[in-house]
Amino acid sequence: MSSQTTELFHDASLTPSLGAEPGDWLALLKPRVVSLVVFTGAIGLIIAPGHINPLIGAIAIFCIALGAGAAGAINMWYDRDIDAIMRRTTSRPIPAGKIEAAGALGFGVVLSVISVLLLAMATNLCAAAVLAFSIFYYAVIYTIWLKRRTPQNIVIGGGAGAFPAVIGWAAVTGNIGLLPMVLFFIVFFWTPPHFWSLSLYASTDYEKAGVPMLPVVKGARHTRWNVFVYTLILFPLALSPWFMGLTGWVYGATALVLGTVFVYYAWGVLRDRQDAKGVSLTKDQPARACFKFSILYLFLLFAACAVDRLV
Repeated sequence: MSSQTTELFHDASLTPSLGAEPGDWLALLKPRVVSLVVFTGAIGLIIAPGHINPLIGAIAIFCIALGAGAAGAINMWYDRDIDAIMRRTTSRPIPAGKIEAAGALGFGVVLSVISVLLLAMATNLCAAAVLAFSIFYYAVIYTIWLKRRTPQNIVIGGGAGAFPAVIGWAAVTGNIGLLPMVLFFIVFFWTPPHFWSLSLYASTDYEKAGVPMLPVVKGARHTRWNVFVYTLILFPLALSPWFMGLTGWVYGATALVLGTVFVYYAWGVLRDRQDAKGVSLTKDQPARACFKFSILYLFLLFAACAVDRLV
């Protein structure tokens, strides 16, 4: 364990968060992030061959949401020092003084254990093992190990958000198939252009907090090229389930259209001339537009996969 991690454990107050409201604890779970995780996990359930009892399926989705939220709480515990510096995170429960650090850590650890054990009892060990590893991946590999050490943090850390569809599939089948693994890599390669678009207009925050995001370390121009290149890689990868015969024309047509639009937005990011580090971008800037579309892209792509399976 690093000295930084040891210090964070040491200075975590043991005072209970008596003044915290339910909404503060909910905020620790990063509900906006969890909503996308729940959606992709549900898609994994829907497209999996076989049948699962609707109640068991609902429990599986709940466990995926609970595990993702637990990882988010641990992330907020560890990142509380930089969250207090960054403008967009100062209102989070820990830096805002609403929840004590130790309380947030305990909350995250307990929910992690509950989510994994409940999923194992409700479905199978395969799904529970993948959920457990996904929590470890986000909380330890990404948050503690990578985020503050390398500008490639998002590239490697992209796996953290790619597990839900695999978990959903495994909950039904008890194994990991080819299609959920392809979906895993789609999310894996989607994450860099998605998050680097965000980091382009939040680079001032990251620089102030000392987080080595790509725009801070390599500059905006280098980051724009990476957004564009990763989007180009994502284009054929998103079409691969269709090429491989794993999905039908509904998914294939949707992936083709969405991929083309995503490349268009990424091209706009590449052509943007605001290369000065720390420039505060306005709402109509290409990076912000690309970031927003990337969320819609993943939602519609996975929805098309489910529709394709149903028709």
